Amino acid sequence: MCGDHAPIMTANLKILCFSDLHRNQDAARQLVRMAGDVDFVVGAGDFANRHEGLADTLDILAAIDRPAVLVPGNGETVDELAAAAANWKSARVLHGNGCEIDGVSFWGVGGGIPVTPFGDWSYDFDEDQAAEMLGGCGKVDVLVVHSPPLGIVDHDSAGKVRGSASILDCVQRNEPKLVVCGHIHSSWTRRETVGPSTVLNAGPGGITMQIGVES
Repeated sequence: MCGDHAPIMTANLKILCFSDLHRNQDAARQLVRMAGDVDFVVGAGDFANRHEGLADTLDILAAIDRPAVLVPGNGETVDELAAAAANWKSARVLHGNGCEIDGVSFWGVGGGIPVTPFGDWSYDFDEDQAAEMLGGCGKVDVLVVHSPPLGIVDHDSAGKVRGSASILDCVQRNEPKLVVCGHIHSSWTRRETVGPSTVLNAGPGGITMQIGVES
């Protein structure tokens, strides 16, 4: 072997992805069982219904000991989610910020983007606000957002696209390995690609994805 540099190794990591539990305790229990076989867990928002019932699922999910990254949906605020997840020791709540766990980088932005038609109860942000919260995102491994990128896994039951232009711009600019979202129920479990990035609208059933990370 030439030179003194150690070879670059690639680790294949398993990430359990979910979204939109909406107080579904049976789904939460199933996620706890599935989490035993993965390296990370990602929850892409909407644990509650209109700000009610966060504890219904968070108290169950707190049994997961794998590192977990969560963002709020439009049904709960970031402060509500952080308070409800206080007893989930392995979980981190992100919203307009990022973190690195065991060499894997994450960035998270929650809420409904763009503003939904649901009214004042919905935790929403316009595209300018979202662009600001995504502005600090660089070349991360995993982008966690409640709302999908515009035109990607974002078709509602009437076929209308409901995703976010600012999230799409962030994905195109930074090329994360994996984008995990939810929000649009009719697109649950769908996955598409944007350049080298895989975008998954996870849904509540839990989907395990793999990414390769250099070490």
